[in-house]
Amino acid sequence: MAADFSVVLDELDTTLKSIEAVMRVDDLRREVAELEQKAAAPDLWNDVEAAQALTSRLSYLQGDLRRVEELRSRLDDVGLLHEMAAEEGDEATTAETERELQSIRTVLDELEVRTLLSGEYDAREALVTIRSEAGGVDAADFAEMLMRMYLRWAERHKYPTEVYDVSYAEEAGIKSATFAVKQPYAYGTLSVEQGTHRLVRISPFDNQGRRQTSFAGVEVLPVVEQTDHVDIPENEIRVDVFRSSGPGGQSVNTTDSAVRMTHIPTGIVVSCQNEKSQIQNRAAALRVLQARLLVVRQAEQRAEMDALKGEGSSWGNQMRSYVLHPYQMVKDLRTETESGNPSNVLDGDIDAFIEAGIRWRRQQENAELN
Repeated sequence: MAADFSVVLDELDTTLKSIEAVMRVDDLRREVAELEQKAAAPDLWNDVEAAQALTSRLSYLQGDLRRVEELRSRLDDVGLLHEMAAEEGDEATTAETERELQSIRTVLDELEVRTLLSGEYDAREALVTIRSEAGGVDAADFAEMLMRMYLRWAERHKYPTEVYDVSYAEEAGIKSATFAVKQPYAYGTLSVEQGTHRLVRISPFDNQGRRQTSFAGVEVLPVVEQTDHVDIPENEIRVDVFRSSGPGGQSVNTTDSAVRMTHIPTGIVVSCQNEKSQIQNRAAALRVLQARLLVVRQAEQRAEMDALKGEGSSWGNQMRSYVLHPYQMVKDLRTETESGNPSNVLDGDIDAFIEAGIRWRRQQENAELN
């Protein structure tokens, strides 16, 4: 067993060295030190938005640095502890070091996936839009299930989210919803979730208890930053205001605070009704519109409509099936990743699917390069 332990230890050490090289740990330390110095400036919060962006990035980079440094320390320690336990014939400590090595392997695998996020916009926060597609009321219900799944996933990871707009269906579920995941690398991580999701189940809305197949679409966009220069002339935007509505069409408030924004040249329409203030809703709608226009602009520059959406996962392509009847199975149609526990998956346990999707995307990119 000692020989096996040594082999695994060497493999993990090689993997960690590769991760350290990709993450450029020395550069990371320097950037953290620079950001810490800026964060200590007495006038930092004079510009609240800039301060929030700086402290958010600092917190994320500190977390990255801490994870890789802790892994290096754990890997060095477990090797020494195993060696000492073997010399002393301490079987209990030997078993403990073997469990620790497996734990390190799990964390390393997760960190390795993070290093695969090197696309132009992968480090951005994400804007997620979910729409019900074919399947009537079941599709609207499924769209709401997917929205909850992603919000629960973010909650599990303690990622902040903000719901910008929910358009409720008449009978049940939602027609569409847009929300932000305000975490660095949320776009790179969630972009592999983009595409058409399929649900097969006994419809709770069919009084004859028949099996129903329904579809919902997931779109993921990178949040626009100031450096993107997505400027929209005032005369290209039409703004309509209306009262926010909840499930069943009920009015949420008594003022026209909700905002619908139309980009006249492209026909792109976005809305936001989450905030109580019309000004806040207008600002949020503008951010979503800028993100959509950024994707259009990049697509035009690259002469392919799905340039940012990833080969094989573009809007309209089926990418995952959720079967609740006649058997229980969630299966990714690209990576073959499966789970026999749809309840857990729909409760936000989707990390295995996301990680497999990120690895699959990198394989596709490498295949294209070759």
